[in-house]
Amino acid sequence: MAMATAGAVIAACILALLAPPPARAAGGGRCAGESFSANRAYAACNDLPRLGASMHWTYDRASGDLHVAFVAAPAAPGGWVAWALNPSGDGMAGAQALVAGPFPDGGGTWAVRTYNVSGYALGEPGPIAFPASDLAAELGADGRVRVFGTLGLGAAAVGGGGVLLNQVWQVGAAVSSGGVPAPHAMGADNLAAKAKLDLLRATTVAAGADSATRKRNIHGVLNAVSWGLLLPMGAIFARYLKTFRAADPAWFYLHVTCQLIGYGVGVSGWATGMKLGKESRGVTYTDHRNIGIAVFALGTLQVLALFLRPKKEHKFRVYWNTYHHSVGYAVIVLGVVNIFKGMSILGVEQRWRTAYIAAVCVLLVAAAALEAVTWGVVLRRRKADGKTFSSAPNGHLPHSVSV
Repeated sequence: MAMATAGAVIAACILALLAPPPARAAGGGRCAGESFSANRAYAACNDLPRLGASMHWTYDRASGDLHVAFVAAPAAPGGWVAWALNPSGDGMAGAQALVAGPFPDGGGTWAVRTYNVSGYALGEPGPIAFPASDLAAELGADGRVRVFGTLGLGAAAVGGGGVLLNQVWQVGAAVSSGGVPAPHAMGADNLAAKAKLDLLRATTVAAGADSATRKRNIHGVLNAVSWGLLLPMGAIFARYLKTFRAADPAWFYLHVTCQLIGYGVGVSGWATGMKLGKESRGVTYTDHRNIGIAVFALGTLQVLALFLRPKKEHKFRVYWNTYHHSVGYAVIVLGVVNIFKGMSILGVEQRWRTAYIAAVCVLLVAAAALEAVTWGVVLRRRKADGKTFSSAPNGHLPHSVSV
């Protein structure tokens, strides 16, 4: 029952993580109540899915001009905000950016600079692919910055009359005395601050729904199910069911089945993570990556060790058991720790984090209950046999796992 409950919780997490987010229609939410200085008004607006930002625009199909207002709060007082269109991709490289900050050349007020971002560093300010005019920025009393401008898109720039554009946005915590924006944070919201902007339908759809974020979600689900659920379940089957003679050899097959399926799914999750790492140039989560490699390596050793398992009566079997137990528990602990690190990186909603914690707690409670029950069985059995624990062979606990 406990195992089924844990599985149901994880299954719900899987469905929620893989479900694509809906499109956001213009004119709804917080952005609809926004007002701007100088009687500026826009035909459409969206609350963007990350960083608490919003986008307002009017698109003139005849001239190809896009009049925009981007609203966001800097990561800290004195920081900066940025919004960009990217005609060549959905990330930072290739972005044609409007960056607003308290730059020295603004005379102490907020100013806007344009950046043609060619890589994974902002570079120097300069002209961008879309002619920019009417650039301005102002800091509101609510701590949010309003960035205004007009971009000359032209028919060619939007794909021969198409109006589905890649937009990215960002916030930073500081601007140096020389006017250089400090690098932004590498949190999940920062890395996922991108979306598709449909100028005619007036909607934004999170870009990650069909690209990098979806891949990260798949990576997280595979690892949560394998290292975070199947392997602990397999260990519970081996440690506790073995005590009951009627469960022999069923406990062994349950244990091996959970571990092999868990390892196979875990390898898929690990490989997905390594591929994501290669695709995310300039972004490295060192601890998460290193723990993942360690879990994969130790898990592989566990599988290979099955081919070197001595027979029960062999004198080296006790050493093999010690190795098997130690490495197995290390894989489980490191795996669960890394799952929580991955959740922090992904910015998983608290309700799903709570659901996973609940699943882990179900397994822990089941293990604690079975620990008490099996000790009771062993105590009665040894008492009936007239034995003491000091007579246990090889100094093992009476119901230690020996597989």
